Amino acid sequence: MMRVMGPSTIDHGAALLEIYDDAVGEVFVYLRARCASRALAEDLTADTFLAAVGQIRRGAVETVTIAWLIGIARHKLIDEWRRSARRPQSDHLDDVSSDDRLVDGADQWDAVIDQRLVGSVLAELGPHHRSALTLRYLDDLAVAEVADHLGRTVEATETLLVRARRRFRTVYEQQGGVS
Repeated sequence: MMRVMGPSTIDHGAALLEIYDDAVGEVFVYLRARCASRALAEDLTADTFLAAVGQIRRGAVETVTIAWLIGIARHKLIDEWRRSARRPQSDHLDDVSSDDRLVDGADQWDAVIDQRLVGSVLAELGPHHRSALTLRYLDDLAVAEVADHLGRTVEATETLLVRARRRFRTVYEQQGGVS
């Protein structure tokens, strides 16, 4: 619940504090599903809240919501992808830590294995392919929205998605995925 300080003055800092306990988990889950490592997801979650506080201090906020925070997280993730595109590619995938494992029954392991295979395939792709596929299929954005986030035209984004899907399929099959 957001506190109102007057007829048109909202205390956004208090609003952020009120939703923080729920929001931090939501933001982390959003980022963890899209990051190669838990540590990176944790760092980007912290960066998201620092950016939110900065926007609140500058008065650049209309409403403090979890959706607004997820939007900031998406931008932080895209920034990370851009930085990683400028760094040399690693030959290694990050190890999956033991605290990321599900142990509640055999049926869940199939989903975990599929999720890890998809995650490892995405990690093998270049940042431009990874970001396009993540925004389009994990975030369920329209192609025009993906283009806007990536700073490309819609036509260039459609071409990028075709190439990214083709590359994903090749790597997926090489890593033992069903063709």
